[in-house]
Amino acid sequence: MTDRNNLIQSAKRVIEQVSTAVLGKNEEIREVMLTLLAGGSTLIEDIPGVGKTTLATGFARSMSLDYRRVQFTPDLMPSDLTGFSIYDSSVSDFVFKPGAVFCNLLLADEINRSSPKTQSALLEVMEEKKVSVDGNTRNVPEPFFVIATQNPLGSIGTQKLPEAQTDRFMTSLKLGYPDRESEILIAKGASAESRTAHLSPVISAADLCIMQKDIYDIYIKDELYGFICDLISATRSHPLIQRGASPRASIALTKLSRASAWISGRDFCIPEDIYEQFMYAIPHRLILNNEAKLSDVPAEAVCREICESVPAPEL
Repeated sequence: MTDRNNLIQSAKRVIEQVSTAVLGKNEEIREVMLTLLAGGSTLIEDIPGVGKTTLATGFARSMSLDYRRVQFTPDLMPSDLTGFSIYDSSVSDFVFKPGAVFCNLLLADEINRSSPKTQSALLEVMEEKKVSVDGNTRNVPEPFFVIATQNPLGSIGTQKLPEAQTDRFMTSLKLGYPDRESEILIAKGASAESRTAHLSPVISAADLCIMQKDIYDIYIKDELYGFICDLISATRSHPLIQRGASPRASIALTKLSRASAWISGRDFCIPEDIYEQFMYAIPHRLILNNEAKLSDVPAEAVCREICESVPAPEL
């Protein structure tokens, strides 16, 4: 699979197939696919039972990925994720036992129920695709992604994610409740297992790696690089934002914009790619000030205002 058109069609078939398991969420499924193509991880904040696990399972089956699911309970230890060394008397030496992150796709379920120490254990692997245990650094398999879910803050047993970890998620989104027609179909399907049992591999993990490399050939004009930086800069001077997006956000927005253009069949980015991805890549990175919190203004609303106030360049 080296022809770009074939790659794009295969990526779209993955989206279509996952959409048969997670009903009525085509836009969100497309965004998760773009995040995977861009080599990032995604954070899904929503109430339990809206299909977050089904979505992750659907992608794993459709792309032949080694998939692990970890329930982030309060007693989960960092070593459960990264692995640990144990003495093996048969070889008279310590042997490394890999943790849950040694896979292609890790579903970190209800990540904000675990301790900050355990949450932070994901930091290195999400950014560097490797872990350090007992002074040794080990690479995780390629490709590697995290799809993390978190319960709404204020739910019993939740702890806020560290800002450094939130910033490492390339995108954040909400699934929300399904529409009436989709929920009827879900009820008829009876279980998440039956909605994913029919899924078969569309591409391999190796094909996905080829797609990720192909995306870097998407052309971005210098004016659009400036536009991306102008949008990010606007988050740092907005009157309702205490702390704006970091340079990591600029990198994420650039990668996502390339992925958006790629899956649309273009070999170049347009402002619409950037506007669209800004709403998924930026809100979760912002820290709003007290005025915004008192007025109950969500970060998404602030981002929409920024998009409306920063004009796109004429190409």
